[in-house]
Order: sequence, then C-alpha cells, then structure tokens
Amino acid sequence: MKSMKPVVLLFAFACVSFAAAAPAAPQVQAKLLDHNGYSCANCFFGSSTYYFCFEAGDKVLIGYEKIPTMNWTNPSTNWLTKVHKSWQPGLSEGQVSEGQPIPLRYDDKFIWITGANGKQVRLTQDYSTDIFISSQQCRAAVKK
Repeated sequence: MKSMKPVVLLFAFACVSFAAAAPAAPQVQAKLLDHNGYSCANCFFGSSTYYFCFEAGDKVLIGYEKIPTMNWTNPSTNWLTKVHKSWQPGLSEGQVSEGQPIPLRYDDKFIWITGANGKQVRLTQDYSTDIFISSQQCRAAVKK
C-alpha cells in the first residue's frame, strides 16, 4: 500500500494542473479586431511575439503569444518548428481573419482560443504595448 501514495499524489497533482489550465469562464463569441507582431528576423534562439486584439461583447481583449525562433540565415522561416511543431504561432495568418467571429474563453490573465488545428492556444493578456495599426478600439484599450 505504501507504493500507492506517490501514484495518488501524482494523479491529484495532474487533476489540479489540468483544472488550472482551462478557464472556468463560459465560452463567448468574439471577433478579431486587429493583430500584429514583433518578428525576430535574425535570431539565433530568440523569440517572436504575436499580439491579437478581440472584441468580446462590450470588452476589448488584448493578448500575445511568444514563439521561440531560430532563423539567423533565412528570416522567413523558423527552423525550430521542424524540431517542435508547437513552436509556430497558434493563430497564424489565414487561420483567423479580422472581423471573423471566433469562440474564446478568458479570465483576468489569459485568453484561450481553439486554433484551426484543434489545439487550444493560450494568449497572455497585456494592455501596455501599442502595436495595433488598423483598430482605434485596440489602441484605446492600451494603457500607457
């Protein structure tokens, strides 16, 4: 019976971790207002940051994801995606277009969106970076 304790503790930890990964908030329909990014164009193990701005009801949500990048000889590719498929933007060009409705969940720190491949993408909320060009709503939501 003593050998069961580590297994039970591991299972309990996994359940708590899984519960923390998914938001308790209900799914809402939002639309993408604008997106932009800081690409790491000449990186040897750097990271690119992709920002997305959504309108969810009467609230504007801004979130970003950081993607590890290695592309020091060809800035148009990320060689790390050959090693680890998740090291590519979860919401890449063509998956979500501006104005398109998209289901998402959010809490005070994160935004969760299901990407086109069915994988859930977690964006970190950040309202301090004025990176948006097309939407005045997004620019107004940035706190300077």
